[in-house]
Amino acid sequence: MIALVALTVAMLLSACNTQPRSKTSSTVQAPDVDIHTAVLTGNHAALKQHLAAGTNINEKDPFGGSSPLISAAVFGKTEEAKILIDAGADLNFQNNDGSTALHSAAFFCRPEIVRLLLDKHADKSIQNKFGATALQTVSGSFAESKNIYDVIGKVLEPMGLKLDYAYIEKTRPTIAEMLK
Repeated sequence: MIALVALTVAMLLSACNTQPRSKTSSTVQAPDVDIHTAVLTGNHAALKQHLAAGTNINEKDPFGGSSPLISAAVFGKTEEAKILIDAGADLNFQNNDGSTALHSAAFFCRPEIVRLLLDKHADKSIQNKFGATALQTVSGSFAESKNIYDVIGKVLEPMGLKLDYAYIEKTRPTIAEMLK
């Protein structure tokens, strides 16, 4: 009897389509520009087309493993971050260094993005591979972190990152208060 039930279940399962289905049944095609470039260039139309086409909104970039939301946080793309958050992006996605969008928004002093993430309950307790939470990335003095900003700034400047050191130094304590 057990063999008959098992055989019946196996036949039923094999008859079912077990392939994962797209979240959308749309026939919209992804745009020519990749989702990370759409975020970095502020191309809302392409970003929304990616969403309509069912593109993976947590797709890792090939360089540091960042999600589009982390990229939006790093580069201060508030509207793009909001679009991604509203579309269900993983708020706690970690890049290759273990940093989340909250780590990135905090470190680069993006208060609007920090607020968006906190309002949607991003996890403040996640530690990156250096053992730091988002709060810890802004808790020390600016002078202690300036070399890190210098290195990251040089690497990401060709992609459009502009760092205003006076603003960052002034805003770090505000971000730290938001994260407490």
